[in-house]
Amino acid sequence: MTEYRPEGSLITTDKNYEHISSRSALERAAERQVILEAPVALCDHNFNLHISLAHGIEGIMPREEVQYLEDGEEIKDIAILTRVGKTVCFKIIGFNTLPSGKTVAYLSRKAAQRECVENYISTLIPGDIIPAKVTHLESFGAFVDIGCGIISLLSIDSISVSRISHPASRMCAGDNILTVVKGIDERGRIFLSSRELLGTWEENAERFSEGQTVRGIIRSVEDYGVFVELMPNLAGLAEYRPDVKPGQTAAVYIKSIIPEKMKIKLIIIDAQSSEEPHAALEYFVDCDRVSHIDSWKYSPPTSKKIIETVF
Repeated sequence: MTEYRPEGSLITTDKNYEHISSRSALERAAERQVILEAPVALCDHNFNLHISLAHGIEGIMPREEVQYLEDGEEIKDIAILTRVGKTVCFKIIGFNTLPSGKTVAYLSRKAAQRECVENYISTLIPGDIIPAKVTHLESFGAFVDIGCGIISLLSIDSISVSRISHPASRMCAGDNILTVVKGIDERGRIFLSSRELLGTWEENAERFSEGQTVRGIIRSVEDYGVFVELMPNLAGLAEYRPDVKPGQTAAVYIKSIIPEKMKIKLIIIDAQSSEEPHAALEYFVDCDRVSHIDSWKYSPPTSKKIIETVF
């Protein structure tokens, strides 16, 4: 069974190398409609992409074969130009020998993406846990590749329970992450979340004890107090201080942990401005065993306030 992964996942595999190692291997890949990967070398004046293959064989991806689109949609020039220098997936759809004797292979990313949509993405349902690769960040969320260059949105409020001002606080372009399908619109577009994979209040809070002094990141400063993140899905509240600001790293003393109110009271010992560390997200779901969740309850059993997601 074919596994459809974000672009860049195949290029270093033995299977990919074998299929692009010779003319005969490329012909077999074309006959079997195997999805391959290679980096784009250039985009010509007609917006065709050029890819170097085995033994001097040039791969040409015509403009109309660069992206799979729904009926009525048109590919944007920027979507083609931004492929240059990046690894793309494709199927080989034909060969041609030029008068000079040079062999050209015609490639289609659109065909690879269509297969991915029909055999994988169209089968996804809310609650499915899937891998993704961050392609770029905006203030409102992260755009991620969920398979063969098909892009989905992970909105900023769905990244974690602890609020952040920009997705760059959690991830950067090129990161491989895990996500859960949050919803699917009438056009089949997938919307994602990751907060359900980052642990409940209780799972996060049990990492800490009253009386400890630990490191945190100041996320917001309000009139009534300062919110300090201890984990992506856990934040505490300290008394207001005029000399601190969001983004600073703080040493905080844990005064009390109150599960029934989902509160952690903190005292800021010290705070300093420094480059915010970018650590890999820690997942509390064993995604090697669990591929789907029907619901997720963040709040502990003793809490009257219920915070949960039902897919």
